[in-house]
Amino acid sequence: MKIYIDGKYYGEKDAKISVFDHGLLYGDGVFEGIRAYNGRVFRLAEHIDRLFYSAKAILLDIPLSHGDMMRAVVDTCRRNKLRDGYIRLIVTRGIGSLGLNPYRCKKPSVIVIADKIQLYPVEMYKRGLDIITVPTTRNLHSALNPAIKSLNYLNNILAKIEAINGGCEEAVMLNSEGFVAECTGDNLFITKGGQLMTPPLSAGALYGITRGVVMDLARDNGLTVTEPNLTRYDLFNADECFLTGTGAEIIPVVKIDGRVIGKGKPGPNTLRLVEQYKALTKVSGEPIYP
Repeated sequence: MKIYIDGKYYGEKDAKISVFDHGLLYGDGVFEGIRAYNGRVFRLAEHIDRLFYSAKAILLDIPLSHGDMMRAVVDTCRRNKLRDGYIRLIVTRGIGSLGLNPYRCKKPSVIVIADKIQLYPVEMYKRGLDIITVPTTRNLHSALNPAIKSLNYLNNILAKIEAINGGCEEAVMLNSEGFVAECTGDNLFITKGGQLMTPPLSAGALYGITRGVVMDLARDNGLTVTEPNLTRYDLFNADECFLTGTGAEIIPVVKIDGRVIGKGKPGPNTLRLVEQYKALTKVSGEPIYP
């Protein structure tokens, strides 16, 4: 595997960062998870835009232009002969002192890793997930805004630990007001009476790239798409439920906190969206190979 670090490529054993990098010391940095399908990087421009938005929010100056960043991603995929896989794009604050002051970090670092990923077992896509609600709440907008994909992911990790300890692969996170925000690594959707609903960004949901694609597909299918504040009650009484994410793609949910959702199996709207999403990924994206 060849890993891009600040304009050069290194093998796995030689791909290293300084112990004084503030990305390591303080989680001071941003990242994106991106997928490649059939020799194309899916929704690359949107991911790069979101990376720059996250960086701007934390006053991190990315040392590459949008175009150069896109080329670095595509070239890393090409060097690793990746046709189908996962790209992790990271920008750290860079090397600094042991103190918090980010202005002592003179040069941010850009890292691109292109590899394989499998978040959930294949059988879970067929039968659906059982998930639970966990005690850890989503970060407040006034603290660390959930819209920022920062390297500080402890909020999600703590919720993930609670999910695993509860015997589940994923978990619902509520915000401080008790409304549904998202899951530990995925956006959440439900259907009810011809409507597709997902929590609003203001509830603590991440601006998910896959989330946006699914909303567009659902509108094309004639579903009314809304973003209301949702409670656990709404989830329990949904006709269908599924999660979306770059790594997860679209995965059905059939039980939440012991309550069976719909008929206890992936519903027709979910299955239709899965097929449409798969079809889209096969033909859409930035070409890796000429």
